[in-house]
Amino acid sequence: MTPHVLIRNTIIKKNIEDVFEFFSKAENLNRITPPVLGFRIITKLPLEMKKGTLIDYKIKLNGIPFNWRTEITEWKPPFYFEDTQIKGPYKIWIHEHKFERTGNDTRMTDIINYLSPGGILEFIPHNLVVRKKVESIFDYREKVLKKIFSE
Repeated sequence: MTPHVLIRNTIIKKNIEDVFEFFSKAENLNRITPPVLGFRIITKLPLEMKKGTLIDYKIKLNGIPFNWRTEITEWKPPFYFEDTQIKGPYKIWIHEHKFERTGNDTRMTDIINYLSPGGILEFIPHNLVVRKKVESIFDYREKVLKKIFSE
């Protein structure tokens, strides 16, 4: 099956180095993840972010707890990194983070390729629940990032 793709562009009113530095600290994921997910990093912090770094989390989706492990599969400061789910609630989850200078600001582009479990019937949970949930996570993230970087 072909993964679904969500693309989000956010203009952050800070320079690319400051924005990338924020994302290079795994603990900041707690700040930009909706509380309803009960997100918690269980890997000992602080982490050195680099290609090959593994991060373990606990999350809740619709009240169901999941262990989630991602690997940093690409790391190219301050322009790009990618994390890929190794274990978790999705059949596929690959999240690209791109950072571009736009004057004194930074354009951050999130590209998420994801697929829920369910085989040929995957479209049912995707259309009923998953798409809205993924979109709401990134809506929240954009709102919080704009607030954090306006401080």
